[in-house]
Amino acid sequence: MARAFTPKVVTANDLLEGDVIYLTEDDRWSRELSEAELITDEAHAQVRLLDAERQANKIVGAYLADAVAGENGPEPTHFREDFRRTGPSNYAHGKQETSPQPRA
Repeated sequence: MARAFTPKVVTANDLLEGDVIYLTEDDRWSRELSEAELITDEAHAQVRLLDAERQANKIVGAYLADAVAGENGPEPTHFREDFRRTGPSNYAHGKQETSPQPRA
């Protein structure tokens, strides 16, 4: 028996800056998961992934990531995606740079 389709978002990395980005419903790339298009239909998800993969001049490594509807938009269901959206694990870069730093 086939597994039921779980909602997805299209995610990739920005080709020039390396940031994690998400495809929005209006075909923009956003650095905010909350702005991503939450896709609930498997066929539509495959079409959106193909749309993303055609943008090799902007993005790299596009794939479908599991997500759920949250209060403020899509939220990750797997720790890997939650980790990716916060930026590099090196505190001197990207989103981590503006986040509160843990005390040593």
